[in-house]
Amino acid sequence: MEQALPLLGVVASVAVALLFAVAGIDKLRHRDLLPGVIANYRLLPDALVAPAAALLPGVELLVAAGLLLGFAPLAPMVAIALLLVFAAAMAINIGRGRRHIDCGCGHVGLRQQLGWSQVARNLVLATALLPALAAGRADLGMADTAMAMAAGVAIYLLLLMFSAVGALAASAPKQG
Repeated sequence: MEQALPLLGVVASVAVALLFAVAGIDKLRHRDLLPGVIANYRLLPDALVAPAAALLPGVELLVAAGLLLGFAPLAPMVAIALLLVFAAAMAINIGRGRRHIDCGCGHVGLRQQLGWSQVARNLVLATALLPALAAGRADLGMADTAMAMAAGVAIYLLLLMFSAVGALAASAPKQG
């Protein structure tokens, strides 16, 4: 039972690392669109949109690497902070009635409008990273680490699947 926290920490770290790595790579591939996505949130002054768009992909990739390499507590703290900032930005815009904007959190080809499910996802992921703050990986054996990493990959794939299904459902033509 004493290994439960380190196991959960690795599972969450791998899932969130993959999420940030794919998001960071996608933002780099479509860096011309990112300033518009950030500006659509209407939370930053115009002068900060371009610097935020320039920094965000690199930060996401660094956090992903830190989570995968086990740089606790720094990488989990930064990941939690990013997830909470993203959740707050979405919640503020949903509260303003601005659900129509792209969340900027997934593949560009699967544009996603803002929704409470995305806010909840970020809050759940931030909470899931808490064990990674307190627990080191040194106590885990190779088999436990491999199992936790595989579980993290599986959770990431489930997140990706639900995200894709949600984006496809939202883009389906309305019947009526």
